[in-house]
Amino acid sequence: MPRVLLIEDDPSVREGVELGLRRRGHEVRTAATGEAGLAALVEFRPDLLLLDLMLPGMNGVQVCRLVREQSQLPIIMLTARGDDFDVVIGLEAGADDYIVKPARTEVIEARIRAVLRRIEDTDPGRPAVEFHGELAIDRVGLTVTKAGRRLTLAPSELKLLLHLSSAPEQVFSRQQLLEHVWDHNYHADARLVDACVARLRGKIEDEAGSPRYVQTLRGFGYRFGPL
Repeated sequence: MPRVLLIEDDPSVREGVELGLRRRGHEVRTAATGEAGLAALVEFRPDLLLLDLMLPGMNGVQVCRLVREQSQLPIIMLTARGDDFDVVIGLEAGADDYIVKPARTEVIEARIRAVLRRIEDTDPGRPAVEFHGELAIDRVGLTVTKAGRRLTLAPSELKLLLHLSSAPEQVFSRQQLLEHVWDHNYHADARLVDACVARLRGKIEDEAGSPRYVQTLRGFGYRFGPL
């Protein structure tokens, strides 16, 4: 089972989430502050980070940015209901998904599975490495390079790119992307998609404001555009 690091300052939430995940077989390490959580990352080497946004001292957004500067570690934010502004900031900082507290353990575990799930290419006729202009997408090794330089993509960014590039020129609505990339099979928050698109463009486009690869069709959604 995935090793989970939980950074949460509320003792009742921290203990409840830890107990629920341990009962389902996860190895869990907890920290009450951002500083303690960053130290635990080095020692514990988790498979996924559950990160509360509202932390004392170093807040969750700052922690998320620091982790993203050096790691592709999957990050799921924990946020109080109604913290819309913080959700947007957290997604822009690099979180892959978010959960509104309080949440049942089965919901948290389902999100963990979805974020960690690899994308499998089942088309035997598709080459292992695809070239789109300067982009080289390795669907077997799950790596992306641009002009020969390997890009560091968060799990949600990589999944989004793999999904869009699997059908160039096909337009996907935000809801379709939420279902296929995030496994949210209900009317979920489109901000997940928009924030991930913005982060991905910042890494793969020459000019994020004039995207060559991930294009917007207003009123419809996104597509991997013709080059």
